[in-house]
Amino acid sequence: MTRLETIYREKVVPALQQEFAYGCPMQMPGIVKVSLNIGLGAATQNNKLMEEAVKELTAIAGQKAVITRAKKSIAAFKVREGMPIGVRVTLRHDRMWDFLDKLMNFALPRVRDFRGISDKGFDGRGNFTLGIKEHSIFPELEVDRIENPKGMNITIVTTATTDKEGKFLLDKLGMPFRK
Repeated sequence: MTRLETIYREKVVPALQQEFAYGCPMQMPGIVKVSLNIGLGAATQNNKLMEEAVKELTAIAGQKAVITRAKKSIAAFKVREGMPIGVRVTLRHDRMWDFLDKLMNFALPRVRDFRGISDKGFDGRGNFTLGIKEHSIFPELEVDRIENPKGMNITIVTTATTDKEGKFLLDKLGMPFRK
């Protein structure tokens, strides 16, 4: 069991029980998966960017990244159906807990002038999405070797039914929300 999962079971679950007074342990919100996504519009012209993004996201996640392809052709963006347009990876179980621990305790505090994350990324069902402008904040990547800094979307999918429950869960786990 990972460090963050232990914190969830020993500290967060009792706090959730006290705050929301659940009748059944199965009502307790938890984290299902974490999805990482890098969109690369410029990669339609440059295939090297796609290979670079796959290597970097694989290093960050500790799991092989998958290339996403366009579903439709859009002439204005010079995109045809089936063209590679991004890279994604979905983390579950131990890798998910390890990644969240790394994100909250190492990566986010490395952001310059970091004052916390906005809590406006909730979707109404307790899931949270945050965007990172540069993926070079992760310790697995050597900043000197990154030629093209890329943005990244991180989606944390929970079993919470409301944003209030989702925010409480992430806040107790240690997500640095802005005060």
